[in-house]
Amino acid sequence: MKIRIVNNSNHPLPAYETMASAGMDLRAFIPSDIILKPLERALIPTGLFIELPIGFEAQVRPRSGLAIKKGVTVLNTPGTIDADYRGEIKVILINLSNEDFIVKNGDRIAQMIIAAHEQAEWIQVEELKETNRGAGGFGSTGHK
Repeated sequence: MKIRIVNNSNHPLPAYETMASAGMDLRAFIPSDIILKPLERALIPTGLFIELPIGFEAQVRPRSGLAIKKGVTVLNTPGTIDADYRGEIKVILINLSNEDFIVKNGDRIAQMIIAAHEQAEWIQVEELKETNRGAGGFGSTGHK
């Protein structure tokens, strides 16, 4: 799949690191360091603009290494970039650790996954078909 992209940053385009990678790293494109204090969040620009085909979305997700090592994650995960959005891709980072976290220009701050999606058409009915599970949720199917 080919996707049109404008890169206003001085960083390389997002790329898959291995043949089996699902996500591509997004990098911060900022004029100066941003200090995220504990429980603080910030909107971090990437300098990237994309043109997705209809029927596809870009999902912005946390980087697992950043989450486990530094306690920093993407607040609205996964963030969705719709096919008709033409603005800059930005990442809402939050620092869930007890220490300051410094975001530097070029840091890999999140990953982006391109995924197909469907648009649903609602069919309003008076009742739904029965299942064994019924309305059981939030752990109702788990076993100890």
